[in-house]
Amino acid sequence: MSKMQVGVLASGRGSNLQALLDAQGPAGPARVAAVISDNPEAEALDRARSAQVPAHVVLRRDYATREAHEAAIVELLQSHGVQLVALAGYMRMTGSTLRDAFPWAVLNIHPSLLPAFPGLEAQGQALRHGVKVSGCTVHFVDEGMDTGPIILQEAVPVLEADDVPALAARILAAEHRLYPQAVALFAQGRLKLEGRRVSILPGEVGTHA
Repeated sequence: MSKMQVGVLASGRGSNLQALLDAQGPAGPARVAAVISDNPEAEALDRARSAQVPAHVVLRRDYATREAHEAAIVELLQSHGVQLVALAGYMRMTGSTLRDAFPWAVLNIHPSLLPAFPGLEAQGQALRHGVKVSGCTVHFVDEGMDTGPIILQEAVPVLEADDVPALAARILAAEHRLYPQAVALFAQGRLKLEGRRVSILPGEVGTHA
């Protein structure tokens, strides 16, 4: 069976991209086929090149509109046969151009237990709110900010001594476990979306993306 081709959009260091790359294996159901960044200095590009994955920079300033920028990204993704798009620290809101090209096939990972603490600095939001448990969420991307149907979540305790870097580091370790699982579930056809509810169909999923 052929592997599902995954395109990753990343703006920064790309640690979740690295988790997806590291999880790939000969028997895995998916492979990273291309990485695209809006930041020419993104470490994610170096990670892609080290893994012999095509890496592209598509700068927003080179296009008159967000739609034109996204259309260029879509064209690149399609040229690599991408079937699933994974956002990995991509610092732009996606528009309908991308979502319409990949209907319910764009995933994101967020460092909180959504719907709590969407948007930027979720770990700091959690600490300021005084929660005892935080975590991370993989979700489908819709038109809102971190509002799409939830696929997987992992809880991470908030410790008394935590500051933002300490909590963020433990949540990031959970993200690196969770994202490859979600990608594998999608690639295996085991995610069923009904309204806002995502069901996981029976079967086996390993940690390999």
